[in-house]
Amino acid sequence: MAGIPHDHYEPKSGIEKWVHTRLPVVGLLYDTIMIPTPKNLNWMWIWGIILTFCLALQIITGIILVMHYTPHVDMAFASIEHIMRNVNGGHFIRYLHMNGASLFFVAVYAHIFRGLYYGSYKAPREITWIIGMLIYLCMMGTAFMGYVLPWGQMSFWGATVITGLFGAIPLIGEPIQTWLLGGPAVDNATLNRFFSLHYLLPFVIAALVAVHIWAFHTTGNNNPTGVEVRRGSKAEAEKDTVPFWPYYVIKDLFALAVILAVFFAIVGFMPNYLGHPDNYIEANPLATPAHIVPEWYFLPFYAILRAFTSEVWVVQIASFVTGGIIDAKFFGVLAMFGAIAVMALAPWLDTSSVRSGRYRPMFKWWFWLLVIDFFALMWLGAMPAEEPYASFSLIASAYWFAYFLVILPLLGVIEKPLAQPDTIEADFDAHYAKSGGTKTAVNPAE
Repeated sequence: MAGIPHDHYEPKSGIEKWVHTRLPVVGLLYDTIMIPTPKNLNWMWIWGIILTFCLALQIITGIILVMHYTPHVDMAFASIEHIMRNVNGGHFIRYLHMNGASLFFVAVYAHIFRGLYYGSYKAPREITWIIGMLIYLCMMGTAFMGYVLPWGQMSFWGATVITGLFGAIPLIGEPIQTWLLGGPAVDNATLNRFFSLHYLLPFVIAALVAVHIWAFHTTGNNNPTGVEVRRGSKAEAEKDTVPFWPYYVIKDLFALAVILAVFFAIVGFMPNYLGHPDNYIEANPLATPAHIVPEWYFLPFYAILRAFTSEVWVVQIASFVTGGIIDAKFFGVLAMFGAIAVMALAPWLDTSSVRSGRYRPMFKWWFWLLVIDFFALMWLGAMPAEEPYASFSLIASAYWFAYFLVILPLLGVIEKPLAQPDTIEADFDAHYAKSGGTKTAVNPAE
């Protein structure tokens, strides 16, 4: 890893030397697995292996499902039923794929909020953060298109509503919508396009993940203190770090085992809990469901999309200033994508010189309010678009933008941070103080 001195792979046998001089893949794997890692990482640093597992699970189960799926409006729904009823283990593979998407988003949200709390987006890790947000956008696109493939009622009407958002873009919206759909409405061309992209995007995600890993291997891992590893010499670096193998590999595998126990319990006993029953009804363009809702992991942003109606004064001002170009529908689209954009801009919106939220007393309150706000938006996104939910959605949406655009910049100016440890080693010793020759955890959850 650049910047932190450590032992690199040295081939020993003749075969190893021959391979290493022609394709140093073993050396690359060695340097990756033996990477010096801050020794004070807590349990919030387990999500990387969960996300890697989820990506592999989705690709493998997806390839198997594709062998039996027919991307045609007359046969898609029947092919799903064929998978569930006739393919050996088909129902299990499908349930793994369905619930694997949910686990994927649970892990990515935990990963993102951990990064927001501990300042993992700050210099020199801005590019790592941006790549992570690109992965998240690709995940959202993949999940949305995958939700359309079963061709149930929610699949069809969800595709109709979401692709209709692009039609709200002034001047170019209608051509973009037609291009996405492959025609004037959701039909067979739409299903084929979404099937193709749903199959392609996971491999794009895999490539971005490789770049993401490369990026943080270059800058080094962040840690709960936000203090950088000492880079003066190998001896100093070793005081702050331990090799990723075996210490964190074993820890991550233990965490993965615990989470998979819960995951397989859900797959085995309540696989449809997070789904919508209307999606077990074949798509019917003539019968609109009473309440169209996306999957749970889209709900916070769906709530933001619906919050900005024509009665909201910000929308009215925007419409007046632009001569009606920005109407309520387009404003909602801008707000939905803007809610993701402000997260991506966090490295430049956070003006504090202190990286970790652990040493920012005022920041902690606002951050945990943001977490509550996120879950509130998730709940509100599943509620009907009526009062009092509409007003609550507007308040929750306003706080989301206020946190990134107003609160984060101001906190860097007015907040007085707590004293930080000088080194990672000092923080580790403070939390795992030596007592009678053994190390006793003082506050491992911090």
